Amino acid sequence: MKVRWGLLALTGAVLAGCESGPGAGPDDASLPGYAREPGVPRVRTAGDFPGLPLDRYEFGGADQKNLKQAQNRLQQECMRTLGFDDFPLDPDTWGRTEMADTFTMTMVFVSPYGTLDLDRARRWGYGLDPDGADSSAAEPRPKGRDLTRREHEALNGSGPEQGGRMVVHGRRVPEGGCSAEATRRTLGDEADSMRLWGYVAGRTEKIDKAVAKDERVRRAFADWSRCVEEKGFERYASPAQAFRDKAWRKGREDGSTHRTKRELGTAVADVECNRDLNVTGVWWAVSDEKQRADLRRNKPRYEAVRKDQDRVRAAVRETLDRAGADRQ
Repeated sequence: MKVRWGLLALTGAVLAGCESGPGAGPDDASLPGYAREPGVPRVRTAGDFPGLPLDRYEFGGADQKNLKQAQNRLQQECMRTLGFDDFPLDPDTWGRTEMADTFTMTMVFVSPYGTLDLDRARRWGYGLDPDGADSSAAEPRPKGRDLTRREHEALNGSGPEQGGRMVVHGRRVPEGGCSAEATRRTLGDEADSMRLWGYVAGRTEKIDKAVAKDERVRRAFADWSRCVEEKGFERYASPAQAFRDKAWRKGREDGSTHRTKRELGTAVADVECNRDLNVTGVWWAVSDEKQRADLRRNKPRYEAVRKDQDRVRAAVRETLDRAGADRQ
């Protein structure tokens, strides 16, 4: 499952997708009726979470990694045609000195129903898990050297020339530089790229709003809210609201929280009530229903996105295969 609901300064559990999840069984008789209806999976941990229909219309981690590698290869080829023969495959476009002096906050996506990691809630509350932050920064630092000023200009098409396109070593720089050229050769023109990255994200945002208004989800969140209050903590409208309580991070700028007794207790109650009431299972079932309906209504547009994905994967594969053959 790809989680995209709101950038938050926290490293939370990333819910791994799977094809199907277990439904509620006889041992779940205490669940509210709406939380154990047919089609509602029983979700206690991240491993129980089924994938959603729109997931297959988005690039996964492997796709993103391959795309980055192909674009690096193409921009290196482009830079070499401009006479930069030793241009690195994975250049440090920021500069190591700059990055060393720059504060970077870990930002991740957190779902509207919160997290399901009870151990994490007990230890870190709603704050930053340092170990998780390190592991979530999965993209390694660039291995290549810093770039010269002229290399930066050719890479980004941002030289000082007045009028016309940049010329380097007697050769014209592609529009937008070699970085833009590599992007065009993998993603296509701007319209294709906008559809590839924007269409599903836009539809999902609208669907999520409809899910939040659905009576089943509102009922699940209301029961969750009472459950947390009955455990002795403040009443929140939803797990997302509990996470965003400004009291947890007041006066902090590092993405973590104060981990007060009240925060830790609220976070634990949040997860326990979520599990006990199968809030996540209800949210998933409603999301699945509405995503499938949207797919039926907008099938041609989604299929256009699928074709874009196939085209990009083919371009990436051709570039990486060619690079592999060149190294042999």
